[in-house]
Amino acid sequence: MGYEIEIKLAIRNPKALQRSLKRLGAKLANPKAPRMNEMNLIFDTPDGGLAKHGQLLRIRTEAPAPAKKGARSKSAARTLLTFKSPPEELAIGDLGPAAGRRHKVREEIETDLTDGATMQRIFEGLGLRGWFRYEKFRTTYVLPRRHAWAKGLLIEVDETPIGTFVELEGQSTAIDRAAKELGYSPKDYVLKNYLVLYVEECKRQGIQPKDMLFVGGKGG
Repeated sequence: MGYEIEIKLAIRNPKALQRSLKRLGAKLANPKAPRMNEMNLIFDTPDGGLAKHGQLLRIRTEAPAPAKKGARSKSAARTLLTFKSPPEELAIGDLGPAAGRRHKVREEIETDLTDGATMQRIFEGLGLRGWFRYEKFRTTYVLPRRHAWAKGLLIEVDETPIGTFVELEGQSTAIDRAAKELGYSPKDYVLKNYLVLYVEECKRQGIQPKDMLFVGGKGG
């Protein structure tokens, strides 16, 4: 349990991003399973009570994406239960008050599940429903020790059905420095979650929002 401090960056040129990561000496956080497929299911009350209060309750299943199409990974899948509080209202350390904050700050409680399906049935028995499913492929990088400012920083490249994003998670000063090193400034920071970004993209395209999933296995 702790505070999650993060931003997103919308990546228009993934090749340029990879060049920037190479220049910084970025390394895979988990070389044995570098690219993960994440399937997420968000739960809420029938009237959307959690979302109305800025809360999130999610079951996520992570599985290593095969290096080659049709190949099977030897690594096991992992299921996580996550609860996130509303964006933090109080000033924390050097982050300043929420009204003028550049970063998303939330309390995050997360634990491994041995049986995600059973937990889903428990939630449903309590009157909750899994109402939105979204998918992405995530590759996580860390910077070498010579970048002392980046201690604890995660650079998470997310391939989603609505485009490629980078999530920078860590201390606020490290996030700002990493964004600058990647060629971005605070005006580029995205604090919206993937649900909101997906709904906005559907509105732009004039289509009805459903689940945010790859079509026909795209991205795998």
